[in-house]
Amino acid sequence: MDCFCCFNNQEDFWTDPASSIIKAYETTDQTILSHSSDLGQGGSTAVTAILINNQKLWVANVGDSRAVLSRRGVAEQMTIDHEPNTERGIIENKGGFVSNMPGDVARVNGQLAVSRAFGDKNLKSHLRSDPDIRYVDIDLDAELLILASDGLWKVMANQEAVDIARRIKDPQKAAKQLVVESLNRESKDDISCIVVHFKG
Repeated sequence: MDCFCCFNNQEDFWTDPASSIIKAYETTDQTILSHSSDLGQGGSTAVTAILINNQKLWVANVGDSRAVLSRRGVAEQMTIDHEPNTERGIIENKGGFVSNMPGDVARVNGQLAVSRAFGDKNLKSHLRSDPDIRYVDIDLDAELLILASDGLWKVMANQEAVDIARRIKDPQKAAKQLVVESLNRESKDDISCIVVHFKG
């Protein structure tokens, strides 16, 4: 499921961007939960980027969808992957548990491989949906930003993705090539990808 966060009040964003982003994520989660009868019991991770005047960048995420910035060809991870082992204490304090089956990744209640997500109604009492948020100034060193789901990041390192994207001038073609490369590497998870080029 692809998610788009809802910003109800643009004026709030200009006065307090971080609070506005948190509210947008909360509204998105509540909207998905309220439509669970139509959408099913599943959920989604998300990564969002807001670029203002090509100079100010706000990035937020829930789950293991990730944003990676390229500065002079060097990859810089902008987001935090929300993994169950990292947030085990929070999950257990909410009455959940984290299990590692032999040969498997850590999962919330033995089911979900992320500790934060939209939806997932049957696990919601043990999950968070609030985002981690980061702000950076975009200067002349910043070349591009990659936003992608875990289907790409499970088979490709941040620097590898940046190296591929930098070779292709058209950002849409760069995103497509990253998806193709992920499929060639036999990624088994969903793959969504957007590449943003910054104007020099």
